[in-house]
Amino acid sequence: MDDPPFDRRLVVTPRPRNGWIVLQYRSRARVRPLRPMVRMLRTGGVVQDFVLPGGAEGRGVWLGYVAPDVSEIRLAIEPDSGFVLEHVGLRTNAGLFAECLIRRPSRAGPALYHYARGDERRFRDILRGSCAVTPLADFAGWQALRSVPEAAAGPGPTVALVLPAAEEAPDRIRATVDALISQSHSDWRLTILSARAIALPADERIRVVPGAATVRDLVGEAGIAGILMPGDRLGPDALAVLVAALGSRPCADMVYADEIRSGPGASHVRLKPDWSPDLALVADHPGAPALYRGDLLARLAGRAVDVSSDLARDLALAAALSARDVIHVPRVLCRSVERSTVGEAAALERHLRETGSRATVMRRDGVVDLLWPLPDPPPLATVVIPSRDRLDLIARATRGVLHETAYPAIRLVIVDNGSTDPGVLAHYDTLRDDPRVRIVSFPQAFNFSAMVNAGVAAAEDGIVVLFNNDVAVLEPGWLDAMVRQACRPGVGAVGAKLLYGDGRLQHAGVVVGLGGRAGHILRCRAGDTPGHLGRLRVAHEVSAVTAACLAVRKELYDAVDGFDALAFPIDFNDVDFCLRVAATGHACIWTPHATLSHLESVSRGPPVGEERRRFEAEGDRFAARWRDRVRHDPFYHPSLSLTTFGEELE
Repeated sequence: MDDPPFDRRLVVTPRPRNGWIVLQYRSRARVRPLRPMVRMLRTGGVVQDFVLPGGAEGRGVWLGYVAPDVSEIRLAIEPDSGFVLEHVGLRTNAGLFAECLIRRPSRAGPALYHYARGDERRFRDILRGSCAVTPLADFAGWQALRSVPEAAAGPGPTVALVLPAAEEAPDRIRATVDALISQSHSDWRLTILSARAIALPADERIRVVPGAATVRDLVGEAGIAGILMPGDRLGPDALAVLVAALGSRPCADMVYADEIRSGPGASHVRLKPDWSPDLALVADHPGAPALYRGDLLARLAGRAVDVSSDLARDLALAAALSARDVIHVPRVLCRSVERSTVGEAAALERHLRETGSRATVMRRDGVVDLLWPLPDPPPLATVVIPSRDRLDLIARATRGVLHETAYPAIRLVIVDNGSTDPGVLAHYDTLRDDPRVRIVSFPQAFNFSAMVNAGVAAAEDGIVVLFNNDVAVLEPGWLDAMVRQACRPGVGAVGAKLLYGDGRLQHAGVVVGLGGRAGHILRCRAGDTPGHLGRLRVAHEVSAVTAACLAVRKELYDAVDGFDALAFPIDFNDVDFCLRVAATGHACIWTPHATLSHLESVSRGPPVGEERRRFEAEGDRFAARWRDRVRHDPFYHPSLSLTTFGEELE
């Protein structure tokens, strides 16, 4: 298969046959990095593509299985990534099983079970998930094997840094100052806000201001500014890397990187998504380190700042509400101290007032959150349910929508794909007595995308809500929460939190690239899992959401021509749709405030035989159409694994 991105051949001696290969490689920390890919060409024209871990810390390691009929291995590498293949190693099943016994002993039993029953694919999946993936809690050891220093930087612009220090111990202030003095980028100025005398090294770049000052006074002539807290320690190349990133995008308002945060008990790593303004409004995002410039600084130039001011929060909120271009460097560049949450709701309310936003600040389970306004009158919400037979499912779904949902303007469109069950037909006769219900016949061969398109075509203007027949309403406010999000300017598709029948998490957003194509993050975890950075407690940006429960403005659905019924008749249609909507500049939002139950394709069952081949063909088509997104989902850190459904390192 001729595919220009896969322009490098990997020749391994001795040639691996029915074994495992380990690739170790270096690459530079890059903005929006595209992960390397491996393509294996097999007998009969079979092609297998694998997305490798990103080299965010400077080095990546990948463990992959090489089937006995692999004839050639190719690599896809970004030309400016600095990729260098350092080492190629070979592993065996026996060696990996021994490692599994040591690293993940609870998985050794299931691995043996699947091997004994001849399920080699599941056996290999367990070995790879045990030996190639590391829990986030073990980040320090993982990083130690992958960290490569950045290349020395040349001179750059002056960076003005502000350090508010109220009652902090002198040793914490000194730790921050010492880390600054060690920076490879030496053109910086530090202003310490403190009413107390502080013993500091003699350095003309450091000054102490005892009283209040404006942001303009603190920044001076410097065009770039950042905020540090006493105890924050920048890595030696932090300023150099951040300034270089700003230099690569002259219009960028802000740049930030990852951090290790010291908490009350232990330190924890914060591997952040690319810029997520909704998350920044209600969570500690982007955190530290961060540098700001341009209009963001000008907007706050006259604001008075003293030792008690939270200028870092003000800048982050200003960025969330008005930044045009924000850069994320996916590398740990700072060891930071815990941030105070005192006054976070008041600060958010002030910024919302200043920008004229009608959103309301509230607390849910102790977490600051936003209630977005609902238009008056509320828009019509048309729920579209594709279905066939299964009275138990369709009766529960329609009851939930029509009788258990607290929303004033509901319509229901059922797209029936040739039901013959007398009970279902009788149920339809009953539903037709409800003026809110319309039943559309779809007698053609099953094509989920075409059925959804037919249902949306029958809907009136307003909000359309795609709703699987195996989804059940759990609480009455789900639709209100989704419509509030879908009505926001700049928002496209909106997804819900879906739980399995036993309460485990089924859908918390889709990561593009997971499993090589796309998958549900944290699937099968506890239903109240907060997620990395606490993201599952608040509404936030994701790349895609499932069509099992998806809300979108009808005009926007029509503008992108709905679901692609030719390329993706059954699978990957929802992810493809969300990505096409996002390409028009509309964010995809997942909200935990719409929580429902989903049995997941219970009426269809898993694909086997010809259906499996059809599934693989659609998956390959999706991966080819959205290859760059598969290689970098902006809302999923490049150091996190695409092998497992958990937020783990690879």
